[in-house]
Amino acid sequence: MPEAPRTAVDKALDLVEAVARSPHPPRLTDLAEEVGLHRATAYRVLLDLVRRGWVLRAGDRYLPGTAVLRLSSSAARNSLTAIARPVLTELSERTGMMANLQVLEDDRSRVIDAVRPERLAMITDLIGEGLPVHRFAGPLALVAALSPAARTPYLRPAEAAGHPFEGPDGLLADVERAERTGFAVEHGRNEQPVASLGRAVSPTSGAPVCAVTLVGLDAEFTPSRLPELREHLREATDALRRLLTAPGASAPSSDPTNCAPTNGPV
Repeated sequence: MPEAPRTAVDKALDLVEAVARSPHPPRLTDLAEEVGLHRATAYRVLLDLVRRGWVLRAGDRYLPGTAVLRLSSSAARNSLTAIARPVLTELSERTGMMANLQVLEDDRSRVIDAVRPERLAMITDLIGEGLPVHRFAGPLALVAALSPAARTPYLRPAEAAGHPFEGPDGLLADVERAERTGFAVEHGRNEQPVASLGRAVSPTSGAPVCAVTLVGLDAEFTPSRLPELREHLREATDALRRLLTAPGASAPSSDPTNCAPTNGPV
């Protein structure tokens, strides 16, 4: 079956996406070649995109425009929580533990959604809280998925808190272990009998988009059960990665009242 011709919307979105993912501001020729358009056609579409604020022209190069910047992080997070909520729900049901969703911020991660079973109502869901890398599995998994140069801002809170960096129990060893295994484990959150297991979700090369974390009683994170929990978490994060990378991806059908994060009693 012959491929359908690209519409004007396809061409415009191809160019916006090419500008957004380019590591350096591209020129017209670069963009036309990357998206497979004639140079004159690419130029005409770019004129409209510049006029509408989706692309910014700086000399002979192009940058993401103000319309892209106006797509706030809160809007992006709403989409992410809607897509991830069924994955969190299934993971929580399969393990009997709390499952949460985290994203990176300036120097820590932030919990943007959580599904908590009734039996763990005594454990705070931390929705809206910023978590430092040296105390929680979620930020540790996210930071371990970054390049070494990009990790620096996330290590500073640990340094300010006097957390050890070197040695087998130091933060750098924890980061290396999480990078090598793909999983981060944390025991004794806030000196409480709580443990967590986190894994980052990186749909494409580059920085991770989010992390999914299992949280429960420390006594349940036994060496004999950890392999099972890792496998459940691997399946959940792989499923979320597929949802985020599928062409034309949309949030799975579910009850709209269960898609938005809530801040119930903790």
